[in-house]
Amino acid sequence: MIRQFDKRTALLLIDVQRGVNDTAYYGGPDGRRNNPEAESRIRQLLQEWRGRDGRVAFTRHDSIEANSPLKLSKESGQQLDGMDILPGDIVATKSVNSGFIGTSLELDLRRAGVDRLLVAGFFTNFCVETTVRMAGNMAFDTYLVHDACATMNRTGPDGTDRDPDLVHDMTIANLHGEFCTALSTSEALSLMASDAPGLNRVQGNE
Repeated sequence: MIRQFDKRTALLLIDVQRGVNDTAYYGGPDGRRNNPEAESRIRQLLQEWRGRDGRVAFTRHDSIEANSPLKLSKESGQQLDGMDILPGDIVATKSVNSGFIGTSLELDLRRAGVDRLLVAGFFTNFCVETTVRMAGNMAFDTYLVHDACATMNRTGPDGTDRDPDLVHDMTIANLHGEFCTALSTSEALSLMASDAPGLNRVQGNE
């Protein structure tokens, strides 16, 4: 059984910045992003979690790449609408994929008494994946809201353009049961209110 999210839990939103919709920069001339509903689902999670006075944490990407849209000095580096950072939120500014590298994120979460993370954001196969992998290895009880994440198409070394849905789905499959438990938005919202006796973890004891 998966137990209700409580004060030990933080909602961790990864790089919810305007530049995540720059398909040309991230996906090339034929750039494509999957899951257009990701933003609305993230807002839904955030609104519900704030309504329960839950702890909220953000990572913000401040790229060292000159042309990156995810630079805090650019308009495209600012927060997406409805995802404002409020006083008291935990904020980690990073320039690499993981929210835990070169930041005080782990220390800030531990000091706040957080040992469980509910994660959503961008991009599924980059900063979300790397942060979730590290969170799992750091023994955070980690849950990934898979339909509140999104990514772009990727071109492999052989020149094959992989569809963003494929990239997204394979990333979730790699993470689920090994580094986290993947949940839908509806499942996550339900867990904010009550236990879920019919929803079991793939591994570990809860």
